[in-house]
Amino acid sequence: MNVRAELSPTGPYSLRESGRHASDATRVVVDGTYRATLRVDDRLEAVHALQRPDGTIVVAAESDAGVDHVRFALGLDDDHSDFLRRFARDPLLAETLRRVRGLRPMRTATVAQALLRAVAGQLIQASRARQIERTIVRAAGPALGGLHAAPTAAELARFSPAQLGRLGLGARRASCLVRLCRSLDLESLKGQPTGAVAARLVRERGLGPWSVGVVCLEGLGRYERGLARDLGLAKLASALWGRWAEPEETDALLEPYGEWAGLASVYLLAGYARGLVPLARAAA
Repeated sequence: MNVRAELSPTGPYSLRESGRHASDATRVVVDGTYRATLRVDDRLEAVHALQRPDGTIVVAAESDAGVDHVRFALGLDDDHSDFLRRFARDPLLAETLRRVRGLRPMRTATVAQALLRAVAGQLIQASRARQIERTIVRAAGPALGGLHAAPTAAELARFSPAQLGRLGLGARRASCLVRLCRSLDLESLKGQPTGAVAARLVRERGLGPWSVGVVCLEGLGRYERGLARDLGLAKLASALWGRWAEPEETDALLEPYGEWAGLASVYLLAGYARGLVPLARAAA
């Protein structure tokens, strides 16, 4: 690898925390290290990053594009210190923010992969959704060193809904994915305001608030929109309120966080999974 860079994250950042469950067909994230294959022009490149004890992210890449990829994928320039300060005494988030300060959601290399993730993950178990995503990514594009480049919209558009069905994606979701990959310039969404992107996507048949949140959070790297109506948030709300909560009711959980609602959804789910949300106290 010809390029080496040392990057200082803006604000608290932990690659180990952010990389939990983040491995997929395009990247491996384990023990504070990140390894991925990315597409640069007409070739594939490998990139590797690790976090030193002083917090610095050390990147080894084949070009400057690999360094830029690490900056975006890990969210190194997107300081969330204001979020940590504003909600340090929040009844639901305080303990999670105290213990897990460096968590930032990891991003996909293409918006198309985020859309695939959003469509594949609708109302099914996360493990099954990731399996479907891995299968489609591996079928869509080339690989280097055992890892595939993130799929482009053009690569996903070459599939028919029937072909995606044979790879595990349901018929309605497959039709939605193919239609959007053929009709939208997905990468251009990065240059549009979050509200405009969300308003455009939510009009599409087959996409709801959760799917739009995945695209905004993981494809565009925006913190305003997140995992709204996630089934995990419904379980959290049910535990808080002492009754079964419907997914749409969980909008009330995210409303207090305003422009940080997307990041709050990630922290709420992480805190709930680790037993850091004080359910009895919050319910009282």
